[in-house]
Amino acid sequence: MASNTPKSTREERREAARLEAARLREQAAKREKRNRGILIGAVVLVVALIATAGFFIFQAAGRTLLSDFEGEVPAGSNLHGGIPIGAEGAGSPNEGAVEVDVYLDFLCPYCGQFEEVNGADVATLVGDGTATVTYHPLANLDHLSAETMYSTRAANAFATVASDEPAMALPFAEALFANQPAEGGPGLTDDEIAAIAVEAGVSQEVADSLAAGTYTEWVRVATEQSQRDGVGGTPTIHIDGQDWSGNWTNPGEFMTAVTDAA
Repeated sequence: MASNTPKSTREERREAARLEAARLREQAAKREKRNRGILIGAVVLVVALIATAGFFIFQAAGRTLLSDFEGEVPAGSNLHGGIPIGAEGAGSPNEGAVEVDVYLDFLCPYCGQFEEVNGADVATLVGDGTATVTYHPLANLDHLSAETMYSTRAANAFATVASDEPAMALPFAEALFANQPAEGGPGLTDDEIAAIAVEAGVSQEVADSLAAGTYTEWVRVATEQSQRDGVGGTPTIHIDGQDWSGNWTNPGEFMTAVTDAA
């Protein structure tokens, strides 16, 4: 049976359906483009947030307890409580040299042994430019000096000499260890420390200032920072940022490790 629907009406419907299909396809394309733009924007935002967070984390990682310390700070010391010593003396690192960190307490008998075995090698490495040796004078053993805080006083004295007479830092440290008191006693008096300084070559003026305790608070904060840095005892030696677990009691082994790193 023949259809009664006019041919023109059927064609109009087909055209309307085609146009509707085209409209729907166009809407879908626009929606996909918009969603793609939103996704790209979200990815860019996340990347930016990650980069920003990474920047602040990096900044925070570089901060220490000494970053905001407002007390007296030894000249040339760093934010980890270290005093770098180069050929020109304390506070003047040897450019491009191996970086050695030595964490010590002037009351620690093992630190005294380290000085006895390796002190001359430290002076050689520093003097010929092979290494910058950074001393971290700590006060871990104050409780072993009959309430006289000898570790703090000796560390302050070293920091004072290193700051005011940089060339005398190593000789004074050597002299302190050569006259090291025993654990459990009162330690050396301020007058005795001053006399040792003068004998080592420190000027009388600087020696007379040691008892003032200029860097006492700095020593306290630096000691706490060393604990945050994972230093559990003394002596602790780092070579180019890595904990060195060699046998420093064996003469020459420390020297060899540093020269090998160079």
